[in-house]
Amino acid sequence: MKKKLTRLDLQKMKEKGEKAVWITAYDYWTAQFAEQAGMDMLLVGDSLGMCIYGYESTMPVTMDQCVYHSEAVRRGAPNTFVIGDMPFLSYQVSPEESVRNAGRFFKEALVDAIKLEGGRCVCPHIKAISESGMLVMAHIGLTPQSSGQIGGFKAQGRTVETALEMIEDARAVQEAGAFALLVEAVPPEVCKIIRDEIKIPVYGLGAGLDADGQLLIVADMLGIFQAFTPKFVKRYANVGEEMLKGFKAYVEDVKSTRFPEEKHTYKMMDGELAKLKTALEGRS
Repeated sequence: MKKKLTRLDLQKMKEKGEKAVWITAYDYWTAQFAEQAGMDMLLVGDSLGMCIYGYESTMPVTMDQCVYHSEAVRRGAPNTFVIGDMPFLSYQVSPEESVRNAGRFFKEALVDAIKLEGGRCVCPHIKAISESGMLVMAHIGLTPQSSGQIGGFKAQGRTVETALEMIEDARAVQEAGAFALLVEAVPPEVCKIIRDEIKIPVYGLGAGLDADGQLLIVADMLGIFQAFTPKFVKRYANVGEEMLKGFKAYVEDVKSTRFPEEKHTYKMMDGELAKLKTALEGRS
């Protein structure tokens, strides 16, 4: 049986230069396959709003939705480190509310950690959750929940000023108690500086090879999400195309009466059909 990693294992992996690999997962089946494949971690990201519910952004996602999907992922991957993603307005209002909502992930979905977006502005929230005994992963760079403020889904840290701000954010979230940091859509050079500047693991999503591990959105890497594909995504399969082919073939078979064939049906027990016909004749 696969051994579930702990924060200490993840820290040791960073120190040894061993890369951690993880993807997002939103359901039982994806989690089950991911665990079988040997993923180190799974993130039940608020990206489920776009990938599962068809929202235009992550903003409408609720706590109930995130907890519900985290429960399914935990059942599918009982031996994998699972991270629940704090949705918009589940932590920004106050440190007290952030503790209460983070606690729901741990109590109801049995996650191993939660993730929230932001740097210095959310350090009081990180500190409060961490001091309550829960693991917190921070997230800086391209933070989808504040995409309106930063001008859309654009790479961050591409100027000296913004790179320095990001480095300060990284230092601050570590000091506040984050056990790890996700850096999204930043130049590899900036990610490397951050990785070298702080002691906790620094994971990348579109941040180059020097991160301590890599995250990808499952719907992107499998070719399921059709709206757009970020530059940093490598497509490892085209599940969406295969699904479409399968659906079209099914439609054609049913319309042309090629399905179901006799091999797809059940037969009555010997002699029962004759009895049924006799019974029906007696009723007429």
